[in-house]
Amino acid sequence: MPRSLRTLLNRPITTRGRHLGQERIAARTTAYVYGNILALAALIPVTQSQESLGVAIVIGTALSTYIAHTFAEGVGESIRNDRELTTTERIEALRDSVPILTSAVVPIVILATAWFDFLEPRTAQLIAEFLLVLRIGSTSYIISHLRGEKVSTTTHVTAFALAAVATVIVALKIVLTH
Repeated sequence: MPRSLRTLLNRPITTRGRHLGQERIAARTTAYVYGNILALAALIPVTQSQESLGVAIVIGTALSTYIAHTFAEGVGESIRNDRELTTTERIEALRDSVPILTSAVVPIVILATAWFDFLEPRTAQLIAEFLLVLRIGSTSYIISHLRGEKVSTTTHVTAFALAAVATVIVALKIVLTH
């Protein structure tokens, strides 16, 4: 790995020069996983006759999940702290939930390629679904990096397990809600 990339990857995760800390890193990782699973769950049941709605469905899912997640986290945090949150804490909660929104970017861009006839709609949908499963599995690599661990066989096995579990969760959501 080039030295400059290694230096970049080994930097502590900060915001405005302050280290985020384990709680905020965990909150962002949770939002990342949650956002990817829900984007995938929203995308899978889109049929060929609804292909133009796929982008709207993913956007709607991401936005509504972001709002609900941020609200719920704020309520939970105020209970944990036994007080109302400050404006700064509310803004931090909004920022910590942003990975839910960013999880929708990749599938939206891929689905939009079908509008411009770069890909067939069904092909775009399959690629978006596959990439979301890969993003969920990649969480084990992110966690290894955050812990300062080297990638190992366990990291790879965990990546496959995360992708498999996410796929099962999505299947359950589809069976139970659609």
